[in-house]
Amino acid sequence: MGCGSCSTGSGGCAPAGCKSNGSCATGGCGKMEVYDWLSNLDMPSNYIPFQVIEVKFKGARKEFFLNADNIYLEIGELIAVEGPTGGYDIGHVSLTGELVRMQMKRRKTHMDQVTRKVYRKASETDVEKWKIAKDLEWETMHKARKLALDLRLSMKISDVDYQGDRTKATFFYTAEGRVDFRELIKKMAETFRIRIEMRQIGMRQEAGRLGGIGSCGRELCCSTWLTNFKTVSTAAARYQNLSLNTLKLAGQCGKLKCCLNYELDTYLDALKDIPDRIESLHTEIGTARHQKTDIFKKIMWFSYPNAEDWIPLKVSRVKEIMAMNKSGQKPVNLKEEAVEMTPAAFVEKSPDYENVVGQDSLTRLDDKSRNKGGRNSKSAASGSRNEGRSNSRPDRPSRPEGQNRPQGGRPQQPKQGGQPPVQQPGQPKVQQGAPQGAAQQGTGQPTGQPSVSKNKNRNNRRKKPKEKPKDD
Repeated sequence: MGCGSCSTGSGGCAPAGCKSNGSCATGGCGKMEVYDWLSNLDMPSNYIPFQVIEVKFKGARKEFFLNADNIYLEIGELIAVEGPTGGYDIGHVSLTGELVRMQMKRRKTHMDQVTRKVYRKASETDVEKWKIAKDLEWETMHKARKLALDLRLSMKISDVDYQGDRTKATFFYTAEGRVDFRELIKKMAETFRIRIEMRQIGMRQEAGRLGGIGSCGRELCCSTWLTNFKTVSTAAARYQNLSLNTLKLAGQCGKLKCCLNYELDTYLDALKDIPDRIESLHTEIGTARHQKTDIFKKIMWFSYPNAEDWIPLKVSRVKEIMAMNKSGQKPVNLKEEAVEMTPAAFVEKSPDYENVVGQDSLTRLDDKSRNKGGRNSKSAASGSRNEGRSNSRPDRPSRPEGQNRPQGGRPQQPKQGGQPPVQQPGQPKVQQGAPQGAAQQGTGQPTGQPSVSKNKNRNNRRKKPKEKPKDD
C-alpha cells in the first residue's frame, strides 16, 4: 500500500496508486502525483478530471482552454496559454473542475469548440515579460489616439490589450458608424512594430472594461459579474413609475442603466391586478381624477377639482366603480369609501451601547457655544482678581518707593512716617499738617482716616472691602 519508509506509522502514507520510490520523510510522499492523490481521496476511483479550465484576462475577458497534460492548477494562478494567432498569452485561472462544465453549458459552448491548449505555469521570465507589456499599454493608447486625431477619424480608442509575449496588441475603440482605419493600422504598425488588431465595442462594453463606481455606491455590474447585456427601454422606467430623467436613468456609459431590468418582472406581476389607462371616476358630486397608484399596496388616489386632499381607494373598489360607470350608475361620494391610511408607527430604537459622554446628542455643540460667554466672563473676573497678585511674583520687579502711578490712576497716599508724595501737575495742593478731620482742598475725600500702607497684604483688601470713612 505505502512507500515502506514513512515515519508516521505502518501501513504507508497514501492510498493505492502511490508512485513514490520510497522517499517519504515527514508523512507525505514527496514524488507522488498530487493530482491523482486528490482525485483518489475526493472522487471515485474511475473518475477522470475535466480537462477544460476557464482563464480570465484583462477587462473581464474569460475564455476556455484545454488542459491536455493534466497540470494541477489552482484558482488564481498565472499560466501560459496558447494565443489566438500564435505565440502565448498570460492569464489567471478563474475556474477548474466540474464548475467549468456548468459554465460551458451556460454559455452554450461545446467541447469541440475548445481547441487552444494550456502550455505551462507561468515562470518568472514569463511574468516579467508580461508586466513589461502591461506597462506599455497606457503610452501606446495615447500615441494611437494622437494618430487617429491626425487622420481625422471619428473614433475613440478606449483601451489597449497586449499579449503576454508582447508580439500582438488589440485596440478597442468605439464609434457611431463604420470607420476606415486601414491607414491608421499602417501607421501604428510602423510606430509600435507589433501585430495590430482593431476591435469595435459598444458603450456598455467600454464601461465594463474601464470600470468605475455606480450611483448605488458599488462597482459597476458590467465590470464585475454581468456578462450579457440585455436591451433596456424607457418602458421599464414607466412600469416602475420612475420619472423619465435621462440624468438619473443613464449610467456611466451614457445608456439606460442595466439595473432597470432587475425588478421589472416583479413590477409586471404586481401590475396585473391594477386597471390600465384609468383617468377619472364619475360620482354624483363630480368627477374625480386619478393622481397616483401604489403598485404593491394596491391603492389608488383620486381627487375632486379644486380640492387639496386626495382620496385613497382600493383597487377592487375602483374596478367596481368603473363597472358602475359603464352601466350608467354613479356612487354618491368617494370620501365615504376612502381607506384609512394609518401612519407608520415610529419605534424608538434603544442604542446597544451606553452613552457616557453624550456623543449622540445633536445639540451638544450648541450647548458649548451657549456656555462660551459665561466661561469668558468668569475668566475675565478671575483675571481681575488675580491682577493684585502679580506684584507678589518674585520675577517681577517692585515699584520703587516714591514713584508715582501713571496719570489717570488712583493717587498715591503717603506712608506712615514717610515722605509725602511728589506733587503731580494739574492736581490740587495738599496742605501739610492739616488738622485731623479736615478735608483736602479741591477734593471731597476726608483725611481723618489713616492712609492705607502699600506693604499690607492686598489679599485682605480683596476679601474685605474698604469701609467708607464717616464724616466728623
